[in-house]
Amino acid sequence: MGFFRRNRTEDVPDPRTAWPEQEIPADADAAAVAFWTRWFELLPLISAALGEREPQRVEHDLCQAVALLHPDLHFSLDRGQRAIYSLVLTGQEDPALRPYTDAWKAAAPPEDAIWEYHDSVPPVPDPAEVTVNIAQHRISLADVRVVAQVDESVVDVAVYHPVFASLDAETRSTLTFLPLDAALGERLAAERLRRVETAEAEPQGAITLLEFRDLVRGLAETVGGDD
Repeated sequence: MGFFRRNRTEDVPDPRTAWPEQEIPADADAAAVAFWTRWFELLPLISAALGEREPQRVEHDLCQAVALLHPDLHFSLDRGQRAIYSLVLTGQEDPALRPYTDAWKAAAPPEDAIWEYHDSVPPVPDPAEVTVNIAQHRISLADVRVVAQVDESVVDVAVYHPVFASLDAETRSTLTFLPLDAALGERLAAERLRRVETAEAEPQGAITLLEFRDLVRGLAETVGGDD
């Protein structure tokens, strides 16, 4: 299931009418409690919709629940890695939204066999097993190669895929960043990646996404150990 923004209204508005400003809760902790209260009210409907493979049935209700926390947050329901399902709520590493996702995660119930919770988009277990559909292309991330240059606590990256030459600039840009988020997860990518470039020919010394993940995680552990 893809990421969704809060639906601002059920009705189709007059296109000449500006969207009203969305109220932003002043107390992140109280807003997090309001979200989780609403989540448990909706959980029977969510479980039924997912069980019947119709998550769109609860999309609007969940958009409204997320707006109780902050109107600029995104969310996703998906298959979990440790549980059957995952709920991901992300501010896309916007510092202004971090207090709200931190409060949300702190107030979250314990994970169980059914649900796990993430306050940023997590890495996929093995990006080499992921195939994405972009601009009528089916693209395997197993074919992605990267060159990484470490500069103290950050990494500069050039990303290559054999189909780059046949893609338009916008699609090529999407495919440049998508594998990095898949390998590292949203938060680690934001923390450790500095310059990201597209390579139209495979560079010398290129490594796979899993090798790149190991490199960046090792760097993060080293830097964290020095604090």
